[in-house]
Amino acid sequence: QVQLVESGGGLVQAGGSLRLSCAASGRTFSTYALAWFRQAPGNEREFVARISSRGWITSYADSVRGRFTISRDNAKNAVYLQMSSLKPEDTAVYYCAAGTTEYNYWGQGTQVTVSS
Repeated sequence: QVQLVESGGGLVQAGGSLRLSCAASGRTFSTYALAWFRQAPGNEREFVARISSRGWITSYADSVRGRFTISRDNAKNAVYLQMSSLKPEDTAVYYCAAGTTEYNYWGQGTQVTVSS
């Protein structure tokens, strides 16, 4: 069982940066792939970024590649999303997720609002 708690969201101007954190409980954290998803009002939840269990492999949505960086610290049971050059269209609730073949565990989300 893994519990995930996101933090670091807030209001930022376009072009600014934010760093999201996701703290996890559970001894098996290092065995899970981790990901960030987001959901804007009226839209479906969409994939943002993923990182493998050891942190060796990452992947990104086209819309954020080159601007966002996902990382993890297995010693701290944490995953991060560094977001730069933020755009108003990045406004959404951001969720972290953990799993192996599918994402079984989800956090409650943190709001990111980018003003123009």
